[in-house]
Amino acid sequence: MALAPAEAAANGSSAQAKLAEFAALKKARQRRESLIEAVLLAAASVSVFTTLGIVYILVRESISFFANVPVWDFLTDTQWTPLFDDAHFGIWVLMSGTITSSVVALLVAIPLGTVIAIYLSEFAGHRTRETLKPLLELLSGVPTIIYGFFALLVVTPLLQKIFPELPGFNVLSAGLVMGVMIIPYVASLSEDAMRAVPMSLREGAYAMGSTRFQTAVKVVVPAALSGIAAAYILGISRAVGETMILAVAAGMQPNLTFNPMESAATITSFIVQVALGDLPHGSVGYQTIFAAGLSLMLLTLVFNMAGFYLRNKFREAY
Repeated sequence: MALAPAEAAANGSSAQAKLAEFAALKKARQRRESLIEAVLLAAASVSVFTTLGIVYILVRESISFFANVPVWDFLTDTQWTPLFDDAHFGIWVLMSGTITSSVVALLVAIPLGTVIAIYLSEFAGHRTRETLKPLLELLSGVPTIIYGFFALLVVTPLLQKIFPELPGFNVLSAGLVMGVMIIPYVASLSEDAMRAVPMSLREGAYAMGSTRFQTAVKVVVPAALSGIAAAYILGISRAVGETMILAVAAGMQPNLTFNPMESAATITSFIVQVALGDLPHGSVGYQTIFAAGLSLMLLTLVFNMAGFYLRNKFREAY
């Protein structure tokens, strides 16, 4: 039955109204989504702009520093006495302490952290894992100054019973305790990466006759290598940037040495020493902390790039 002209017109107007309402709702939803995207972009940009701001400050102040100190002397001088009348600015003095302490810490954190991660992921029962992992992560919540006093008052006397010639302030005890502090970072992230490996890979290895240990080492670890490498990179960055343990237990003596059984100063401990002093802003002595900080950032960048290279290399191998 044909509709009357008036009724047809009414239906047409109703349809147009619904279309207009739908278009308005769609535009409102698009505006809300655009606002949410803008907020998320702003949140993501905070870290980027913060990093750029840090780099800008370090570079700007370092340029002023290198206007008074030749870059060649900064890279080749074997003494670091920026606060003395006979000033020397050999950054390798601080770099040697930083690298030595980091190597000692990583020799503790990476093997132990990886073994703990394999145990928690592949061998520990549910109750054991749910008990041990929170206890392990408590180590990361201990203030680093406490670790420093522990290294100075407990670890150093124990080491002196083995090495009587060991001085009271040394890189070895500070590095060992720093390694213990880094273990939760390596173990927790590595365990999360291993737990993310699909169960089908494990079941396939078991079906071919592999033991749990063989499956963990030859299947799970290679499959989770990307996440494990990220854990190692975080551990390296944490070791290079550590301050208070080294400031308390390593002695803050600027010696150009890679011997962990001697006292040494690191870049971070020197920055703390100068930042808490009475040097006037803008002086060459004060500007050394920015040049040292830039060197530390470049060192961390080198370690991160090496970690990414190794991760990609092993990923191709497997």
